[in-house]
Order: sequence, then C-alpha cells, then structure tokens
Amino acid sequence: MATITAAMVKDLRESTGAGMMDCKAALTENDGNMEAAQDWLRKKGLSKAAKKSGRVAAEGLIGALTKGTKGVVVEVNSETDFVARNGQFQGLVKMIAQVAFDAGADVEKIKAAKVGDVTIEAAINDAIATIGENMTLRRAAALEVTQGVVSHYVHGAVIDGAGKMGVIVALESPGKADELAALGRQIAMHVAAANPLALDPSGLDPAVVKREKDVLADKYRQQGKPENVIEKIVESGLKTYYKEVCLLEQAFIHDTGKSVAQAVKEAEGKVGGAVKIAGFVRYALGEGIEKQESDFAAEVAAASGKK
Repeated sequence: MATITAAMVKDLRESTGAGMMDCKAALTENDGNMEAAQDWLRKKGLSKAAKKSGRVAAEGLIGALTKGTKGVVVEVNSETDFVARNGQFQGLVKMIAQVAFDAGADVEKIKAAKVGDVTIEAAINDAIATIGENMTLRRAAALEVTQGVVSHYVHGAVIDGAGKMGVIVALESPGKADELAALGRQIAMHVAAANPLALDPSGLDPAVVKREKDVLADKYRQQGKPENVIEKIVESGLKTYYKEVCLLEQAFIHDTGKSVAQAVKEAEGKVGGAVKIAGFVRYALGEGIEKQESDFAAEVAAASGKK
C-alpha cells in the first residue's frame, strides 16, 4: 500500500479541482497512482463538478411541494436557462423537493440525505458531470401547521411543481381542507404578484422601518415642516407603507376592494371555521445572486473563430 502524502493530494487537487477529502480517497483507492486517481474522480463526476463550481449559477428552477399540513419550497440553480428544460435536471429538482419534504429545510441535511444508495449531493454532482454545468442547491424552506393546510403556487411552471417562482402559504384552521386549499392557493398567487415583505408590521425588519421613517422625515424637513407636524405625517406615511408591504394589509389581487385580512375573514363562512395565515415563503429564481453579464453571440463567434 502506497503512502499518500500531502503533496500528492495537493497535486491531484490542482489537476482536477476536486475537494481534498475526495482527492485523498481517490489516491487511497488507486494505491497512489495519479492518473488512475484522476480517472476515478472523473468517473464519479467529482473532478468535473469541482472545476465548474466557481461558475455563477443563477438560473434553474424553484420546486414546491405541499401535502396536507406540510409544504416545502427549494431553489436549485444552474448556469443557463437551457438546463431548466432538461429532463434530468427537472427530475433532480422534484427529487430534492421530495427529500426536503421528509428531511426538513436544512440544505446540508438535504444534500446528505439518500435516495436509494445515492445522496442528493452525489446526484447533483452526477447531473453536473452529465449536463456539463455548475448546479447548486441554494436554499430551502418549510412550513407546517397543526391543523389546516399548506398550499402552493408555482409561476412560470415548466413541469408540475417547478418553475421560475414558488410560493407556499400555511393556513391554520379547523375548516374544510378543500376550501382551505383553494383559499391558500389564491393567497399564494397574491404573494407571488404582490411580494409582501412580512405578514404584518411586527414582522418587518426594524432597520427597514427606520429607513422608511428617516426618508419620510427628511423629505418633509426639507420642505420646512415643523418637527411636531413631521412626526404626525411620518406616522401616516408608515400606515401607507404597511399597506404596500405587509401581506394582511395589502389590497387582495383577486378583489382589490378589500385587504387580504378582510378576504380571509370573509372566507371563513365558506371554510367552516376561523382561518389564520400562519406564514408564507416566496422564492423567485436567482434573486440576490449577482449575475455575470455576457454577450452570447460574441461568445459563439469567438468560439468559432469569427469576429
């Protein structure tokens, strides 16, 4: 058995881009033979996956899955929009959503979970090797209620349960499950369209509220308003702001003459019990990722030797 030195592991890492532990395992499995270790990593998709890991992955799909009182939403990214139409990638997203439904929303736990004999992380690496793009499980979220339903809505769906945006909404209620599910889907559609920041003012980030107050105060201070008047104007302005960004206070997109809170209250008769929105999660594909701008036509021309 050959002795595996740190220098050997370093050389293999530099030639393949694979992780240190994977390189050590490859060398151990192949008795220190560098070429055999490189081939071992390539066969497992680890070399190719690692080489692509530095590329920005801001496309892909959002997957959402709800059943009864539970629901999850996941974001799986790829480098290009083409991959979202790839059957293997679509199947991977659905599989990840199902695993998250059972394992919870911790990304590392999801990646470590097994489907058959293969972990989700290995399945992602296999897809990277096969499809040829960097892919990442970026984030996941879950909602659950003791009684009621968790409903979902997927916008721009390319397959059932996966698209460009995914929303899950939890409704706590002793009412009829089918009526609750329908109401939950309507609210999920509203969340997709209106993009609320919180359920109500108490859920807003205090720093965001302070920033809004400061902007309003400075605006009227520059107009020469006295401080006691400014204070009243700011409070009024905050109420308007809450109607714009808090779910319960927003105008319901399905009936703009009433707020979401009013619409939920009116639905209670049909549902057959009190209804409380226990939470919501809205994932839009690639939000917050700094995308690399590129001229695709220029890249193709350069690759073919044309100007």
